[in-house]
Amino acid sequence: MAIKVIDASALAALLFSEPDAEAVVAAIGADTLAAPKLLPFEIASVCRKKLQTYPEQRAALWAGYDLLDQIAIQLVDPVLRHAIELAEQSRLTVYDAVYVQLALDLDADLVTLDQAVQKAHRALKR
Repeated sequence: MAIKVIDASALAALLFSEPDAEAVVAAIGADTLAAPKLLPFEIASVCRKKLQTYPEQRAALWAGYDLLDQIAIQLVDPVLRHAIELAEQSRLTVYDAVYVQLALDLDADLVTLDQAVQKAHRALKR
């Protein structure tokens, strides 16, 4: 099994049954998942925003958030200095650059719905 790095955009699509959830499932396949340790904080932030925006979906949103504990994701300490340098180079936020950097460090594919993040990963992977 290969390792794939998953970012918050892709994981949120899965957890909260967003339209791109099926594409994320297909991209993951049966591979092992990894992410920087900031992922749970980003998912908590997404949940908070969705709770505020869609209060009528509160129970479903909490149920989606609770699925986070059931998904096996290896959480890794990012090398922040490398992520800062990558962010400068690619014009990504440091948060986004951390995912790209981890994928590069692990020689892994990156599962993301963020086009700028995907573009940066593809450009640097070569």
